[in-house]
Amino acid sequence: MGQQRTEATESLLVSQGHDNLVDSEENGGVGLGDGGSVAASTVTTILALSTFEAACLAFGLGCSVGAFLLNVFNSVSRTPPMLNLFSALQLGYSSPTQSSIMADLGLSVAEFSLFGSILSIGAILGAAISGKIADLLGRKLTMWILNVFYISGWLAIAFTKVPWLLDLGRLSLGFTYGISIYLAPIYIGEITPKNLRGRFTAMVPLMACWGMSFMYVVGSFVDWRDLALIAAIPGLIQLPLLFFIPESPRWLAKVGRDKDLEAVLLCLRGEEADISDEATDIKDHVESLKSFSKEGIFDIFQKKYIRPLLIVVGLMALSSLGGTNAFVYYSSVIFVSAGISSMVGLVTLAVAQTLLGILGTILIDKSGRRPLLLVASAGLCLSCFLTGLSFLLKEHNWWDQGSPILALIGLMMYMGSYVVASGIPWLLLSELFPINVKGSAGSICNFISNITGWAVAYYFNFLIEWSSAGIFFIFSAFCLANFILAATMVPETKGRTLEEIQSSITHSSE
Repeated sequence: MGQQRTEATESLLVSQGHDNLVDSEENGGVGLGDGGSVAASTVTTILALSTFEAACLAFGLGCSVGAFLLNVFNSVSRTPPMLNLFSALQLGYSSPTQSSIMADLGLSVAEFSLFGSILSIGAILGAAISGKIADLLGRKLTMWILNVFYISGWLAIAFTKVPWLLDLGRLSLGFTYGISIYLAPIYIGEITPKNLRGRFTAMVPLMACWGMSFMYVVGSFVDWRDLALIAAIPGLIQLPLLFFIPESPRWLAKVGRDKDLEAVLLCLRGEEADISDEATDIKDHVESLKSFSKEGIFDIFQKKYIRPLLIVVGLMALSSLGGTNAFVYYSSVIFVSAGISSMVGLVTLAVAQTLLGILGTILIDKSGRRPLLLVASAGLCLSCFLTGLSFLLKEHNWWDQGSPILALIGLMMYMGSYVVASGIPWLLLSELFPINVKGSAGSICNFISNITGWAVAYYFNFLIEWSSAGIFFIFSAFCLANFILAATMVPETKGRTLEEIQSSITHSSE
């Protein structure tokens, strides 16, 4: 009887996805209409608390990156930009001055360079195992472990007296970053109802931007050891909250804890909510997956998962190759060239990102993922082109006074578009892949995203010496490719449960 119910439910989900396929072909993706088996849900206290917990993870990501950028902003704004941009990219986190850490600990330039580069190494290592460790241990236990690594990393930096402990702390933070960037949107996507999933997940890049800005502003006024202690606060806030948030209901279904699944859903949706249909859909969908999947690492390369894998990997890789790190690292130079102090520029940038990020969270469940991604990708493409044009004009002395302003417009447009677009690939990762292959897909996508991001950060200095205008035109081309990918392959997923989305994707590939 249980097997018959599973087959019937799976057939119904596939049928629902097939009914929407006709509409999808007009929109360039898998059609997913506004129907669904789960009624619109309100925001409960536990749901809000759980989302806040994941948002603290994202804020911690921003703190780690913001501390890294602090050295970049200060180094670049004090001395010749190209020389110190390269040094800053290699060195990473410091106090408001690189020399203070080197003086306190007696570090050589080589030792300090190793300290900075270790963040990227840790992030790549964390990214490579992010999906699998979250699948093996569960979302909640993984958060516990990440908080230990996060707090320990900052404390190691704050109280270190020897270089190796400084490096160990930095490695710990990078490892935390590599896993958290995957875990935060995945957890939110799995606990939220369909009508709130988009806007709640969109808070992740917004919180990361706030963390970056917070670290830069505070780090301009406090000692580097004090800054490390302040950066540990998001992790300390998360620890007591972990006692109250639930595990992901999808993961509970995956490991066969059906009673816990129902209790968690009731907790997330409210005591008076009818969670029977949602619980049944989740359990039956997971059961149907077990019938044809052994959860091997190579399951992700089955024909039915190739298209969504190409979509998400493509979006993440093209986003990184579109110059995100370059714009962040070079922003201080652009501010100074435009006659604006780096502090004023950063505050203005943070305000612009906040306003556009909030607008994105409002629109993502109304306009949909795909239209928002198209608009943001177009903004990224145009902003890269404007920045390249500004350098081209400056090189030929065609518009000396206006070219810095044009670069500033490009920077503001780019970072505003980025905060809207950057969370959508991670949201699609949580939506397009079923629980049996989500870990493998997450590890692959996260690893490629970190590798391409590192490549841009490392080679940007060499490329901008080759042609400061040309490199931004190349970034514009990658952003255009991202726009084309979004227009031709990305499905619309708003208003559907995860089970309906994944069944539709599977059916369309057959």
